Amino acid sequence: MHSKLLDEFNENGYVVIEDFLKPEEVETLYQAGRALCLDAPQSNRKIFSTVKAEDAHSKELYFLESGDKVRYFFEQGAIGDEGQLVVDPMIALNKVGHALHVEHPTFNALTFSNRVKEVCWQLNFNRPAVCQSMYIYKNSGIGGEVTPHQDSWFLHTEPNSAVGFWFALEDCTLQNGCLQFIKGSHKSGVHRRYVRNPDPNASELMVYDRASPIYPQSSFTPLQVSKGTCIVIHGNVVHKSEPNRSQKSRHAYTFHVIETENNVKYSEDNWLQAPQDKPFPVLFERKA
Repeated sequence: MHSKLLDEFNENGYVVIEDFLKPEEVETLYQAGRALCLDAPQSNRKIFSTVKAEDAHSKELYFLESGDKVRYFFEQGAIGDEGQLVVDPMIALNKVGHALHVEHPTFNALTFSNRVKEVCWQLNFNRPAVCQSMYIYKNSGIGGEVTPHQDSWFLHTEPNSAVGFWFALEDCTLQNGCLQFIKGSHKSGVHRRYVRNPDPNASELMVYDRASPIYPQSSFTPLQVSKGTCIVIHGNVVHKSEPNRSQKSRHAYTFHVIETENNVKYSEDNWLQAPQDKPFPVLFERKA
């Protein structure tokens, strides 16, 4: 099957679909994200940062074991030395993940909607499964940068099949840290991997197998999009977002889909592994 969406995806490594969500759907998802702030744990709070990597063991385990749970990750600047919140709880979270698509009815409904299935169908998936989901806050002033990366570093399959769905729940601008992409960079393979540490005695549970490539700032195209937009992201396209320097937050919901047919193998050293009794939920099976 051939589609304009597929052509654009193959050419750029991403597709922008405006007004994918209706205004009332955006509002429902946004309010669900705000409600999660009040559900966050009051003790043993964990920080999430893609910049600082001085990870304690317990923090890594909390992250590693979050694949089938709803877990809460705080911003670097939100927690004091004693683990106390030093900002308003409504702006303290970096993200919540990684099983909102299963455990939370609001996010489940969008993830398994016919519109999402239709996009996967047009991208020629045969048996797409959703492997993880996140609510990302990117709050005003405190919302940290996300360094340049390919999603396949984290969600590697052989051959590569990961596709991200990223939904803007607020308008995304240069000031509040919109997504930025290197057009066509998905054609250059996977530049490195984030893997479970093969050394059983190491303190770090996860390691990168190579140093990060240097991506010139001039290569990136910022995507300033309105709330309700869906950006479909190839697993190998290089993208990033700058810190939020504005007075406005930049909430988003995102999830990833992988192929589970055609002899596609999900890498056993990825951080995210489905529990034996809970395989990644399948969106549809294309019948021959």
